[in-house]
Amino acid sequence: IGRAGAMAAAAAMVATGGGDFSDLREIKKQLLSVAERSRERGLQHSGKWAAELAFALEPLPLSELPPPPVLTEEDARDLDAYTLAKSYFDLKEYDRAAYFLQGCKSQKAYFLYMYSRYLSGEKKKDDETVDSLGPLEKGQVKNEALRELRVELSKKHKAQELDGFGLYLYGVVLRKLDLVKEAIDVFVEAAHVLPLHWGAWLELCNLITDKEMLKFLSLPDTWMKEFFLAHIYTELQLIEEALQKYQTLIDAGFSKSTYIISQIAVAYHNIRDIDKALSIFNELRKQDPYRIENMDTFSNLLYVRSMKPELSYLAHNLCEIDKYRVETCCVIGNYYSLRSQHEKAALYFQRALKLNPRYLGAWTLMGHEYMEMKNTSAAIQAYRHAIEVNKRDYRAWYGLGQTYEILKMPFYCLYYYRRAHQLRPNDSRMLVALGECYEKLNQLVEAKKCYWRAYAVGDVEKMALVKLAKLHEQLNESEQAAQCYIKYIQDIYSCGEVVEHLEVSTAFRYLAQYYFKCKLWDEASACAQKCCAFNDTREEGKALLRQILQLRNQGETSSTDVAAPFFLPASLSANNTPTRRVSPLNLSSVTP
Repeated sequence: IGRAGAMAAAAAMVATGGGDFSDLREIKKQLLSVAERSRERGLQHSGKWAAELAFALEPLPLSELPPPPVLTEEDARDLDAYTLAKSYFDLKEYDRAAYFLQGCKSQKAYFLYMYSRYLSGEKKKDDETVDSLGPLEKGQVKNEALRELRVELSKKHKAQELDGFGLYLYGVVLRKLDLVKEAIDVFVEAAHVLPLHWGAWLELCNLITDKEMLKFLSLPDTWMKEFFLAHIYTELQLIEEALQKYQTLIDAGFSKSTYIISQIAVAYHNIRDIDKALSIFNELRKQDPYRIENMDTFSNLLYVRSMKPELSYLAHNLCEIDKYRVETCCVIGNYYSLRSQHEKAALYFQRALKLNPRYLGAWTLMGHEYMEMKNTSAAIQAYRHAIEVNKRDYRAWYGLGQTYEILKMPFYCLYYYRRAHQLRPNDSRMLVALGECYEKLNQLVEAKKCYWRAYAVGDVEKMALVKLAKLHEQLNESEQAAQCYIKYIQDIYSCGEVVEHLEVSTAFRYLAQYYFKCKLWDEASACAQKCCAFNDTREEGKALLRQILQLRNQGETSSTDVAAPFFLPASLSANNTPTRRVSPLNLSSVTP
């Protein structure tokens, strides 16, 4: 039927406009229809996505079920060959399927013919990769069918004879040949011709690297665009926008969708709201107990929380469901990693990569394991593979930075940490790592900026202020150093727990000496007393207290003309001259 027919069909399907979810029955019809059409073409994942979404909506009465697709003359002529070939295709006999589809003219049969050839090439490539190379060697194996497919599909494309599914396949071929710009154009065209095919949207997600790029795409104004935007915002770490979109979709009537629930859990994982993510994943497992997708993300959360029994249960559970799934291998790998059995963990991540060499999470996790095993060259290769699969994976960039840090190559370090920071501008860990790098390169002004920014965005590890204070110490900027230490102490005690005694004692020691130099005896003795509570500063604290007592006995008065730094803790302040910018902290009530 060519392009005109395909466009007409698309227009009929997109009766509900952009972001308009008023007619959920119509949307359900469209989803059921596209799920069936995807399955007919062997596009299982797109079919599954549409079916899962349709399942979340209310069932349709018999009278409203979508009618079966209308058959053309060409469809009728190719029906026998298509039916036979589809049975071979389902059994993964791709070459055999393609052989019987030669010369078919109908859109459906032609797509299956080209797709069979594409998958045959992919299967041979993967088999060769697994046979000849360990997953850490750079696979120079190519899908031999790609060039021929590109030539044939581009002819059809120029003649405007490709439907939405054909355009999708053409885009995939272009992407595999690293022709990214052309691929993006073709996927956008595919989304216009057949907006309901999730596969095309998903491919677009993988090719868009930043928000600017997204602005310049002319996308069809359809309700599917909302799902696409929510997904791409999650990928681009624009989590607030993503969560807003998903909330809108839930309010529109998709509250039962396991896909949306899992995406929200992944979004919370990305902003490290671990408790929220864990509770959503637990809820998801109650609703869909045999689900395997995203369970590797769930296991990452359990790993971070060191929840051994839960991770063990998850690993055993997934093993019972399907032990040869990529996600299952990653979960088991995480389980062994948590038990510090790093060789075994790496083995399972390798197994995951044999099942799917383009599986991003496994490359990154394997890099982490090689780091634990002090095998830096293997770690570097694993992280590089992860970046090849997805340039937006900040964990791989950060991992590379750490590896080069171990190798004492700060310039390389700086490059990789910068890339990680660009992807996660509000992640304090990237900023602290950058600051340490600048410090090693003696670029202290830049280092100070990084530490201050890390503190400003919410320092996860509560280390930025200490590092900043030490920098000020190095530069003999004693007042600024004291301010940083005071802020640090306030931060630590406001959390209700003393995170690292070592650094707290360092802060008190510095402040005690600083106040001593300023001749502020009350403050100095208060800090010195705090020093006595820590093993490593006890002796210095006692010595300082003795000195203060001696000077007081000699009649030395506390200085009033030296301005103590602002936001001085109230209980340490003899006179209330300083202007406080931060609410004062009563240190006397705190027992470390």
